[in-house]
Amino acid sequence: MATTPQVPIFPLNTVLFPGGLLPLRVFEARYMDMAREALKQGTPFGVCLIREGQEVGAPAVPSPVGTLARILDCDMQQMGVLLLRTLGTERFRIRTSRVSGQGLIVADIDRLAEPADTTLPSQYGACERLLRAVAASQPTPIFEEPLQFDSARWVSNRLSEVLPLPLSVKQSLLEVDDSLVRLGVLFNFMQQRGLILN
Repeated sequence: MATTPQVPIFPLNTVLFPGGLLPLRVFEARYMDMAREALKQGTPFGVCLIREGQEVGAPAVPSPVGTLARILDCDMQQMGVLLLRTLGTERFRIRTSRVSGQGLIVADIDRLAEPADTTLPSQYGACERLLRAVAASQPTPIFEEPLQFDSARWVSNRLSEVLPLPLSVKQSLLEVDDSLVRLGVLFNFMQQRGLILN
C-alpha cells in the first residue's frame, strides 16, 4: 500500500473501476479548475461514489474507496462546459480529507495494491462471451484497448461496469481485492438473471 500526495476527489453517482472509461461533463467552477490543473500537471484525480449528498452544490460525502482517473482527452463544445474522457487507473482508500475554500474535496490517500492477475478460469467462459457480445453490440467502443478477455481482473472489472447492478453492489465489488471472488459474485448474478450465453 503506497501513500500518495493529496489528490482532489470528484464524488459522482457512479463507480469507476481500474481500466474503465468514464466520460464526464464538467461545468462547476471547482471541477473545471480541478480538470485544468490535472491536464496541466498530468496528475490524476479521484472518483468516488457519493455516500451522502448530490453531485452538484454542497460537497458530497464520498465513499472511502475509489479509483484514480487520468484524463485522456478533453473538449469544450460550448462555453463553460468541459467534456472529458477519462480512464480509471488504480484503486485507493481515503485516509483523511478536507474541503477547500472553493468546495473541492482534497484527500490524503493510500493506493491499494492489486494481487497478481490470473488467466480467466474456464468455468467463467460465459463471462467472457457476455462481454464480447456487449462490446460487439455498441456503435462506438466502450472499452479501452487493449481488450483483455483472457484476464480475470479485466473481465471482472468490465462486467462490474456493464451489468445492471445497484451502485451499492458495484461499490462493494470495487472494494473486493480478489478478482476471482468478484467473478464468482458476478457469475452467480448472471445465472440468476438468465444472462449465461452458451
